[in-house]
Amino acid sequence: MRVLRAAAMIALLAGPVYAQEKIPKYGETDTPDKTPQQIEADKAAERAYKNSLGNIPDQTASDPWGTMRGGDTPKPAAKATAKSAGKSAAKVTPAKPQTKTGSTAN
Repeated sequence: MRVLRAAAMIALLAGPVYAQEKIPKYGETDTPDKTPQQIEADKAAERAYKNSLGNIPDQTASDPWGTMRGGDTPKPAAKATAKSAGKSAAKVTPAKPQTKTGSTAN
């Protein structure tokens, strides 16, 4: 009876060990090499993907708070290029601070 139990225990323990041997090692693949038609299809799909990326329009800067501002508030100015930044810097004059007029007494 003990021999039968020992054989059953060995069989139960050998099952998972046998299953672990079927796992491919790192870097090994079980897939066969691709046929020339499959390689060409992959290249065509890659070219189509890159062409479709070129069809996407450039995104403009969005202003999520643009509708919340009043009509008299100016929107932020676009950034100037390096060439025009030097030219326009001399033309810009600083804004004068606003002064209150009238009485401050209550």
